[in-house]
Amino acid sequence: MLTALIPGSFDPFTLGHLDLVRRAYALSDRVIVAVAHNPHKSARIPFDARCEAIRETLAREGLADRASVDTLPGGLLVEGAKKLGATHLVKGIRNAQDLAYEEPMARANMDLGGLDTLFLLTDPALAHISSSLVREIYSLGGDASRYLPDASMRALAAACTTPAVDSKEQS
Repeated sequence: MLTALIPGSFDPFTLGHLDLVRRAYALSDRVIVAVAHNPHKSARIPFDARCEAIRETLAREGLADRASVDTLPGGLLVEGAKKLGATHLVKGIRNAQDLAYEEPMARANMDLGGLDTLFLLTDPALAHISSSLVREIYSLGGDASRYLPDASMRALAAACTTPAVDSKEQS
């Protein structure tokens, strides 16, 4: 059974992320969207709210039969992936900067755990979308809904009525 793991902080889960899940779903028997704590980022949306928004989105999109949401503990990605039964990682590549960032990590994941990474080029219509851009647009009063599934938009709106979440609380 081919099990794709799509790791990320998903703060918030965007239409670009959803497109990546759909495409991994078509190429794998099972897809796990693995929400991870990134120690280099300060999360805006609480961890549980991100997971719930993704679950709701997968169900609404008819993907929940073979796609699920799980969490990654701290530590090496390859170790968490093995615990979840992943056979490969899937990463979206929007541009050359993404590839330059992801390639050494993919090589390390192969070297440390024998885990292949499948790179999928982002749909050009979605290539400009990033979680940080969406958060910035929303925080400046712009319409971020065009970049997010409904559940993610609700989670972002709810999070922005409260103070930022300390990344140390995300573990």
